Parts: sequence; C-alpha cells; structure tokens
Amino acid sequence: MLERVRYEGMYPTRERAEATVRTVLTVLGQQLTGQERLDLVTRLPVEAARALAAEAPCGEAVAARDLVSRIAARTGGTNATARWDAGTVLVQIARLVGDDVLDRLLARLPSGYALLFGRAELIQPA
Repeated sequence: MLERVRYEGMYPTRERAEATVRTVLTVLGQQLTGQERLDLVTRLPVEAARALAAEAPCGEAVAARDLVSRIAARTGGTNATARWDAGTVLVQIARLVGDDVLDRLLARLPSGYALLFGRAELIQPA
C-alpha cells in the first residue's frame, strides 16, 4: 500500500508517503464510528490500521471539504495539496477494502467523500 501511495502520489521519499498516510488516516479515523471503523481497521495493513485508530472519533462526521481542511492544518499545506494527499491515500484504501465495505462507509459519511475515494458521486433526483 505504501509503495502505491508513494508512486501514485509522486512523493519523493518513503518517509513523506508514510507521513501522508498517517495524517490522512488519523483525520479520517476521527470521522468514523461503529462497524465501518472496525471494517476498515481489520482490512488495512497494521501500521495503517494503527493510524486510523490513533484518535477517538469526534462524534459526527464533517463534510469532505472540512476533512481536507483538517489535513491541511496538520501538514501546514494548502487545501489543494491536502486534497491531493487525501485522494492519493483514500483511493488505495478503497482498493484494499473492497466495494462492499466502501459502499457502507460512503453511505454513512456526508456527501463529497466519494470523490476522495476515487468514485463519482451520483446525486439522487429529488
């Protein structure tokens, strides 16, 4: 997973890719509770699972743009670079966990997260 993140995210070093994975998963972990959190933790590599579970959930998930802003605040980067970081990591997570887990996860998160996981977000007609 880490090598794919490094390659697809074009990070210059393994350490930079590790820091990115850790930051994105820590911030995502704050948004998840219950079975979705457990499903992700059990399907991720050990270090990634630790990062996801590093901090307690904050209760209610924030909008995807706020997740990106939180990543930017932790890294000192811009929202654009944080969006790149989030997308790079979360696309790999989507590949690891499979469609069934990802479908349940996206159903519990506010709109906007599907794009971060590399999926088109379809809006149901009113």
